[in-house]
Amino acid sequence: MRDNVLWRKQSTIIMMLAKELSVSPERALDIFYSTKVFRQLTEPRTGLQLMSDAYVLEDVLSELRERNP
Repeated sequence: MRDNVLWRKQSTIIMMLAKELSVSPERALDIFYSTKVFRQLTEPRTGLQLMSDAYVLEDVLSELRERNP
C-alpha cells in the first residue's frame, strides 16, 4: 500500500478511535501508536492494511480491552 494511502487510513482510524473513546485526537494518536495493531498495520505481510477501517478499529479496541480488563 502506498505510504500516503496508509497514512490516510491511519488518520481515519485515529479519528474514529478519538470519537469512540471520547478523547482528543492527540491522545488517540498516542494510544494508537502504542498498540500491536499499529505495528501490524505498518507491516504489509500481515494483510491488515486490506481490512476496513472499522475492522482495524475493532482490533485496536479489543487490544485495549485486553490490556485493561
